Amino acid sequence: MNALDRYMARLIAVPLISTLLISAMLLVLDRMLRLFDFVASEGGPVSVVWRMLANLLPEYLGLGIPIGLLLGCLLAFRRLATSSELDVLRAVGMSYGRMLRVPFMFCIALAALNLAIVGFIQPLARYNYEGLRFELRTGALGASIKVGEFTNMGERLTLRIERSEDEGRKLSGIFVHARAPGGDEVSATAERGQFLRTDDPDVIIFRLTKGTLIHQSPKFATPRVLTFDQHDLPIDLPKFEQFRQRGENKLELTLPQLAAIGKNPQASEQERDVSRAAFHFRVVEVVTMFLLPLLALALGVPPKRSTSALGVFVSIVMVVSYHKVNEYAQGVGARGDLDPLIALWVPFFIFAGLVLWMFYTIAFVPGGQPIGALEKFFAKTWKAIRRILPGRRRKVTAA
Repeated sequence: MNALDRYMARLIAVPLISTLLISAMLLVLDRMLRLFDFVASEGGPVSVVWRMLANLLPEYLGLGIPIGLLLGCLLAFRRLATSSELDVLRAVGMSYGRMLRVPFMFCIALAALNLAIVGFIQPLARYNYEGLRFELRTGALGASIKVGEFTNMGERLTLRIERSEDEGRKLSGIFVHARAPGGDEVSATAERGQFLRTDDPDVIIFRLTKGTLIHQSPKFATPRVLTFDQHDLPIDLPKFEQFRQRGENKLELTLPQLAAIGKNPQASEQERDVSRAAFHFRVVEVVTMFLLPLLALALGVPPKRSTSALGVFVSIVMVVSYHKVNEYAQGVGARGDLDPLIALWVPFFIFAGLVLWMFYTIAFVPGGQPIGALEKFFAKTWKAIRRILPGRRRKVTAA
């Protein structure tokens, strides 16, 4: 790499990394609040929030990497154009194709990373995320006992704790009510308590200290009451339903698994359509990244004597709109209304043709500007709006 390549790499890297970090932080913060509410309502440990967020990061990166690449390249070319450095490079015979060398280096590396994310990492992370949600709902993660509230541990045990200290290791103000299958009932109160493990993973010991126990049974004429300094109460942990196998949701399958189902003659037609639609959607999203440097160049260079940022806005609208078209096409292909190959690749070739035309216009047409007409329209519209804005200083003509 020569000095120009290193300079281009710096111009691209800063906005690219900034876009990835900012977008990831915004998405994580937005989801974090909802996850905290969900975990708190289910009574789960706070640590599970960080595990769920970690499994969401691949999904955010799969969306953020293409946008980061686009903005990184676009802002780099925009800076070259607005500082007149682009004119100098063109004057010494530097072609746009030569200036695209570094952007395509970034593109190839990020496309390979995005393929690994959407093709292999994201499906596994999505399955792990859904597994954590399931375990929270069923209590398999060890839902915490809420202080000051009655908590049902299974169908036959009710527990209430007044105070919890040392992260739940020291409990006080305890009430326990247990029911046996034969009709016996045991109620106990204790000053302190502590949960202890046993050799049996399905049973724990609740050790009570300084309390009173009442045993009621159909066999007893009157309940039995006893006081104790220490009493070990065995508690059978409830049986939890097992989480489903990975693959019931096609978003949880890797690219090779989707391809195998799409070619499997023993699978139903609907399963093949859904798998093929998901496979082509992911591949198209990755291949589209190779068009982004060309789009960034076409929209990042404003017209002469203009500093308009309209190209930034148009580029984001184009990429997001195309992503939504792909999502709709994936749904059409999954339903079997249209072959997934046609539903997803026809819009790609239309988008590719538009991008290549825009690149050809700015790179090979003298004075060409792909969105020149749009720039003029917005410039005239803005001038008209400025005339009617309140508080505008009017020119005073001399009498």
